[in-house]
Amino acid sequence: MENKRKITKWLYWFLFAVAIILVYKTLDNFTAIGNWIKNLLEVLMPFGIGLLIAYLLYIPCRKLEGVYRKAKKVKFIHNRARGLSVLTVYLIAVLILIIAFNYLLPIISTSVIDLINNIQGYYNSFTTNIENLPQDSILRNEIVMDLLESIKNIDLKQYINIDKLTEYAKGVINVAGKVLDFFVAIIVSVYLLLQRKQIMDFLKKLGKATLKENTYKNIGKYFDRSNNIFFNFLAGQLLDGIIIGIISSIAMSIIGVKYAILLGFMIGIFNLIPYFGAIIAVIIAALITLLTGGIWQALIMVVVVTILQQIDANIINPKILGNSLKISPLLVIFAVAVGGAYFGFWGMFLSVPIIAVFKLLLTDYIEYKIKKKEANRREQGSIKIKEK
Repeated sequence: MENKRKITKWLYWFLFAVAIILVYKTLDNFTAIGNWIKNLLEVLMPFGIGLLIAYLLYIPCRKLEGVYRKAKKVKFIHNRARGLSVLTVYLIAVLILIIAFNYLLPIISTSVIDLINNIQGYYNSFTTNIENLPQDSILRNEIVMDLLESIKNIDLKQYINIDKLTEYAKGVINVAGKVLDFFVAIIVSVYLLLQRKQIMDFLKKLGKATLKENTYKNIGKYFDRSNNIFFNFLAGQLLDGIIIGIISSIAMSIIGVKYAILLGFMIGIFNLIPYFGAIIAVIIAALITLLTGGIWQALIMVVVVTILQQIDANIINPKILGNSLKISPLLVIFAVAVGGAYFGFWGMFLSVPIIAVFKLLLTDYIEYKIKKKEANRREQGSIKIKEK
């Protein structure tokens, strides 16, 4: 017995020493390990993109598959419902991309180039108009004039020009523009959609074989609920961004706002970020409209777009997302602020469903602990009654 204790003690100290050595070696070779992780992530990037594509296209594929399976009289369609659904969804996606590249992107790129080339002129014209206003004008107050004086000599082209824009785009092009990675991602997404049932069945069997029954059931329950939250949010926000972008572009075109399609496209993208996105988009659009169309057009644009965003926030967005999130606006603002501070745009975009899942787990845990305490209290009460 004494020998067994000594062996256990020595084994404990040996493992402790090994752990210290491993930690030291990890810290000592932190750069090499960081490079290894970076290379691994680059290799896995196409698979991650493929998984994201398959995730976004899952619901359309499932619904189309259901439609095709109803065609029982046409055996070719009925027997190949899954493959035909995947093919149809990808054909629709390719058609949308072709339309975007042929019609939308040329207008946006032309507007961007024109805005960059003329923004200094717009700015100079605006400052001149402000300076020529009557002395008693509300816009000639001390704060506005001091602000204009401080930024009057700023060369905006120094910060916004084609060369700078090219530099900013290089990082995106290097990551997303690799033809091989793109095709790998597409192939991975197709296989995931075609073999989704086999993949899920394998994961379920693996979980059932390696986990306790109660743990397996809880993971399955929370996986389904979390997946529902993430999919509804991602797909809903993308659809909502497209809708608000289109109606904002149409409304601004009617008002006569210059670069209406570009600004509408920007509003649609920023609308993906809850709360803050709409505010940022309106401020940027208002500044550009102020420079290109004057004060009154900017005010009208702000009023119209704000009304559209209120309609979106209170009618369109709830209809699309439903009640999938069930979190308070304060929690959403907190999640977006923290996510944006640490992870940029994607942090702001994904922080809301993540905080919704966390809230779901925390709420269930609190309810479980309360029920357990109440059960213990009832049990103790029944024991006391029996003792009496």
